[in-house]
Amino acid sequence: MHKQTLLTAIEAAAAVIRRFDDIAFDIASKDGRNDLVTEVDHASEKAIIETIRAQFPDHHILTEESGDLPQASEYKWIIDPIDGTINFAHRIPICAVSIGLEYQGQMVLGAVYNPFMNEMFLAERGQGATFNGKPIQVSKKERVENACLVTGFPYTYLDQPNGPLQVFERFIRRGIPVRRLGSAALDLCWVACGRFDGFYEHSLKPWDSAAGYLMVQEAGGIVTNIHGEPYSVYEPGIIAANDIMHGDLVKWVKGEVGSL
Repeated sequence: MHKQTLLTAIEAAAAVIRRFDDIAFDIASKDGRNDLVTEVDHASEKAIIETIRAQFPDHHILTEESGDLPQASEYKWIIDPIDGTINFAHRIPICAVSIGLEYQGQMVLGAVYNPFMNEMFLAERGQGATFNGKPIQVSKKERVENACLVTGFPYTYLDQPNGPLQVFERFIRRGIPVRRLGSAALDLCWVACGRFDGFYEHSLKPWDSAAGYLMVQEAGGIVTNIHGEPYSVYEPGIIAANDIMHGDLVKWVKGEVGSL
């Protein structure tokens, strides 16, 4: 029942997003000048919440736009109605609906769907991860020097040592390709299916990574915080990679190797 509700909610959100594919919609700024939200984000989120509430009215829900909707429940749905809103607002088809289900503090289900590319990623704890119904695995790349990485940047930059720009410079000065797609949920899914070998980011919210990090784990990868310690969606930093080079990637991000 939980998986079916998850998939129904994903499709309800995707149907909303498709309706705005070729028509104008309202766009507003949130905390930062380029931290956008659209009327489609709100409509997608409404469709998701209504779908979940119809089946599980007593479940806790945490969403990007509406915030925390607490209930005395062991289940929590963590929702990003459109991950990659800036891309969506500019008609760039790299964005997705992302929904994760947490049970007793552990992520147990996750789905990420890009309605423009018709790419569905689904993970269930202990059951593996799939891409459009077919099992996926992380890459087998062994060395960071030969990897293709992906990252993201916060909307405002903190003056911190070893921050996003400093780490990014470390990689590109060594000729290591690092992409910036604008959707952490898809970044993680693309690590899970082997398109990327690793992903790191300094500042994420729970709805950015809840579904995607389970995807990487169930595809055989490793996910930690930015320091290489056990990961929680409630802390900002993340490093995800295949199980061979994850430890090496942590050292690169921490500045223990790779500096010129």
